[in-house]
Amino acid sequence: MIVGVPKEVKENEYRVGMIPAGVDQLIRGGHQVFVEKSAGIGSGIADDEYTKIGAKVVGTAAEVWKRAELVVKVKEPQKKEWPMMREGQIVLTYFHFAADRSLIQGCMKAGITAVAYETITDRHGRLPCLTPMSEVAGKMSIQEGAKFLEKPMGGSGVLLGGVPGVAAANVVVLGGGAVGSCAAKVAAGLGANVVLMDVSMERLRYLDDVMPANVMTIYSDPLSVRKYLRDADLVVGAVLIPGARAPRLVTRDDLKVMKNGSVIVDVAIDQGGCIETSRPTSHKNPTYVVEGVVHYCVTNMPGAVSRTSTFALCNATIPYAKAIANKGWDVAAAEDKGLAEGLNMAHGKIVHEGVKEFWERKRAV
Repeated sequence: MIVGVPKEVKENEYRVGMIPAGVDQLIRGGHQVFVEKSAGIGSGIADDEYTKIGAKVVGTAAEVWKRAELVVKVKEPQKKEWPMMREGQIVLTYFHFAADRSLIQGCMKAGITAVAYETITDRHGRLPCLTPMSEVAGKMSIQEGAKFLEKPMGGSGVLLGGVPGVAAANVVVLGGGAVGSCAAKVAAGLGANVVLMDVSMERLRYLDDVMPANVMTIYSDPLSVRKYLRDADLVVGAVLIPGARAPRLVTRDDLKVMKNGSVIVDVAIDQGGCIETSRPTSHKNPTYVVEGVVHYCVTNMPGAVSRTSTFALCNATIPYAKAIANKGWDVAAAEDKGLAEGLNMAHGKIVHEGVKEFWERKRAV
C-alpha cells in the first residue's frame, strides 16, 4: 500500500503523523511511504531521517495526497486539505467529528474512509490512541492553568501551590479519566488542594485509593459542581464520551458564582467542550474572558510539546497503521473489533453511532 504523511497545517500544530520508526516498519513490510518535505521539523525530525530508511520526501502536500492510499495524520483534515482528499482514500487521524458539522460534510463529500484515533478501543475497552494525548493534555492543563492564573496573564495572581503561611490554590477537575487523573496528580504534586469529580463510583473508589492525600474525590452532579466552583481558582474540563459531543457540565450562570480571575482549561473542547461558554482557541490566542473567568480552550494542546507528543502518539498508532496497510481497512477492522470502533466513516458514509447521532441531531435543528 502507498502511505502518505503530510505536514500538519492546523495553526500552531507541530506534530507529525509518523516517526521514522513507524516508516521503517511499513517499508520493511513492503509498503511505499511518501513524506511531505519538512513534515517532521516541528517535532525535531529532519527529512533525511526519513529518506535514509527508504521513504520518499516530496515537495508538496498535494503530491502526498495524490499518491497515498492511506494518509496518516495527527489533526482532522483542514478545509484547505478537503479538495485533496478522494473517494475511497483511507485517512487515519484524530477527527473529533462531533465537534464540527462542516468537517463531516467535507469528508462525506470527498468520500473518504475515516478511521479516528479517538474511538479505537483495545480489548479492555480503553482508548489506546487517545490515552497518550490525554495524558499530555492533562499534565499541560495544570501547566497552562498555573500560567494564566498569573496576574499579567489575566488571572487572579494566585500561586498554585501557595507558600508557608499562604493558602494553596483550589483546583477542580471535572472527569476522572486519563486527562483528569493526570491533571489531578500534577496539581497535587505542586501542592494545590484538588477536588476530582466523576460520575462513576467504581472509578472514584480507584482514584481515591491511588491519589495523593491532597486530592479529594467527589461524585459529580450539578449541585456538587456548582458548590466546588465557588472556591475554585482553576477548573479543568476533562470529560469524554467517545465519538460523541462532550456533555455540558458548567453553564454561564455557574460562572457567576466563580471568583474573578479564576481560570478554566476546557480540555474537552476537541469534542465541543464541557463548559457552555467554551469556544475553540489557538496557541497564538489561547484565552478570552467571560463573566470574569479566563477561558483556555486550545483545540490542539499537545501540539505545543510536539516532540514528546509525536513520539507518544506514534508509539500507540503505528500498529494500527501497519494493520490497515497490510490488510486493508475492511479486513483489518473485521479481525480487530477495537480497530472497527475507530471506523467513523466508510466511503463517505457515517458508520459510527456517536457521530451519526450528532449528525442527525444537528440536521433536525
